[in-house]
Amino acid sequence: MEQLYQQLIIDHAKDPHGKGLAEPYAAESFQVNPTCGDEVRLRVHLRDDGTVERVSWAGQGCSISQASTSVMSELVEGRPVAEVEGLGEDFRALLHTRGEGLDEAAEDRLGDATAFTGVGRYPARIKCALLGWMALRDALVQAGVASTTTEEA
Repeated sequence: MEQLYQQLIIDHAKDPHGKGLAEPYAAESFQVNPTCGDEVRLRVHLRDDGTVERVSWAGQGCSISQASTSVMSELVEGRPVAEVEGLGEDFRALLHTRGEGLDEAAEDRLGDATAFTGVGRYPARIKCALLGWMALRDALVQAGVASTTTEEA
């Protein structure tokens, strides 16, 4: 049985990937979860070829929001924007369906992010897990490299 705080989530919360705002960057987004007060300021760094070079961020909040942003930062590095957008959709689907019906290919694409499957059992925590992903999505739209339509959390 999956637990809310799997070891991977704890590890990423203690030693987050991508934490620390870096310059130069293509766009920045600041997001707050009004339910619990978690917040993140995220910068997206893009290559000329349209791939995400990296994500840098600063924030505070629960282990779920911090670890999710860390895992996301690691997951999107070096990927084309269109692929990053697909990962965001896969992650939202994973949380909202608790992993039920998610195909094996989506699970493979999400990698470590599948550790958040158990978060879907706690509706109030879904927004925590999506906070960094929402900031990334907003930053990509601001940078003019992502489509402006998306599903709400």
